[in-house]
Amino acid sequence: MLKGIDSKLNADVLHCLRSMGHGDALVICDTNFPAESVARHTGLGTLLRMENLTCGEAIGSILSVLPLDTFVDDFAMRMEVVGAPDELPATQQEVQDQINLAEGKPRPMISVERFAFYDLARKSYAVIQTGERRFYGCFILRKGVVGPDE
Repeated sequence: MLKGIDSKLNADVLHCLRSMGHGDALVICDTNFPAESVARHTGLGTLLRMENLTCGEAIGSILSVLPLDTFVDDFAMRMEVVGAPDELPATQQEVQDQINLAEGKPRPMISVERFAFYDLARKSYAVIQTGERRFYGCFILRKGVVGPDE
């Protein structure tokens, strides 16, 4: 246990987050996502887990230490609901709320079509699978920077 670090962040996840550089992408997904096969294509090459957590809980913990990129529009992405791309299911709303809280202002995620999302996920740095069982709990976060005064 470490002081000041959310206890939901295990050692493997912390190592991954620290190893990422500015602009690297991180997938946080639900239990239905093909996480193992996608993770083999990522920079890390192995699947990480934050089991027994919803996506909102996992991303809230991750954002306690990970800055989001402020230079791009795709700093946070969500998988579109098939046939209803503008729909925001409860799990996605919870993640949007965590992003807004971490950023101190509303910063809407962009939506990505399902198969385009899979393609982006394979090019990411790493995949973290949560225990989320609700559908469309699939997100990509882009790491930002920590400034010299922070």
